[in-house]
Amino acid sequence: MSSSSTQSTKMGVVGLTIIVAVNMMGSGIIMLPASLAKVGTISLLSWIVTALGSMALAYSFAQCGFFVTRSGGMSAYAEEAHGKSSFFLASYTYYLSLAIANVAIAITAIGYLSPFVPWLSAAPVNTCIGVIALLWLTAVANFGGARITGRISGVTVWGVIIPVATLAIFGWFWFDPHLFVSAWNVQHKPFGEAISSSIALTLWAFLGMESACANSDAVENPKKNVPIAVMAGTGIAAVIYILSTAAMQGIVPNHALANSSAPFGLAFSLLFSPALGSIVSLLAVVACTGSLLGWQFTIAQVSKSAADHGMFAKVFSAVNSKDAPVKGMVIITVVQTLISLMTISPSLNQQFNALVNLAVFTNVVPYILSLTALFAIMKKHHVARATYTRNLIIVMVALVYSLYGIYAAGTDAVFWGALVMLTGYILYGLRADRFPSPVADNAH
Repeated sequence: MSSSSTQSTKMGVVGLTIIVAVNMMGSGIIMLPASLAKVGTISLLSWIVTALGSMALAYSFAQCGFFVTRSGGMSAYAEEAHGKSSFFLASYTYYLSLAIANVAIAITAIGYLSPFVPWLSAAPVNTCIGVIALLWLTAVANFGGARITGRISGVTVWGVIIPVATLAIFGWFWFDPHLFVSAWNVQHKPFGEAISSSIALTLWAFLGMESACANSDAVENPKKNVPIAVMAGTGIAAVIYILSTAAMQGIVPNHALANSSAPFGLAFSLLFSPALGSIVSLLAVVACTGSLLGWQFTIAQVSKSAADHGMFAKVFSAVNSKDAPVKGMVIITVVQTLISLMTISPSLNQQFNALVNLAVFTNVVPYILSLTALFAIMKKHHVARATYTRNLIIVMVALVYSLYGIYAAGTDAVFWGALVMLTGYILYGLRADRFPSPVADNAH
């Protein structure tokens, strides 16, 4: 009786699928139509490539999470094959990727808020002040602990999901095929280059999939249901992303879309009324703020986890009476403030794109470190040959796509990302003496 009662309280595959899709469909999508419009409607093909690559990534993370249940997430997976230095490097690059991504989310919020507060877009410095103010506001709001943050984020995310899903379903009634076709490749780039130029942008919308399979013990039959739910949830998000973006590109003229700082608000204004467009834009601001609130806390938790393992300085482990790592939040918000100042641009879209490309590079580094460990993890757990072969094929697809994502991020992102990554090795060297050396042990 006790066993069946416990089982009945666990989540089924449908519930988990919905959670995966909702978690992924945060604020990543709502600025992308404007950025993708600069490439053209050929970016639809980039969505399809990214959807397939993201499902391979999601499945691979589900497999890692099933075999490695200790704390640490991607860092723990990486350590299984690459040792302590990779635990540090995965934590460090993931930490910075989230910091960069949060600045991009804040820029998105300010872009959607600027029609209501024109001062924010009057000059690049004004935009920067708005971004920094929002980053600090959401950081301070987290001082109250995880419970408040979780509740707010869980509600505000629907401010993005409802407009995006509505456009994906009903926008096709106003779709103009001629408008879509006329904007196919606006920069007249070669086919491969045109697709590559928007791969990093589409991958941005799926970042966070690695956190979708973190609670496998709360799921019925996790070995079967977690991979199914993660792939299905990723697939649902992909379909909604593709349909909403494609519909918008057949509704809003390309030049207007490319120059918009609030593309979904613009689409609803054209379809229905400026008043409804304004409501959608305000919902987007609320959703971005809620998303930012959740991710600010997540970053602090990532640094706290790394500090608890001795990888980061002890200051990141300090918590207040609400169990919130306040000092860690202050440190990362200072870093985000510097990132905001360093990336000031005359165009909000240019600043957003530069940050997205760098965030993609720094996020893909821990992806590669953790997923390459799955080979060693499976051998350690003596998985059946058929399972090993299936997982090997899917992981290789995920890794090839990850490398393609890095290539597509561009030379600037790779250059700065490489400097960030190598700096990580320097920082680890300063802490390496805290961990036992296998070479030294063998010598004795």
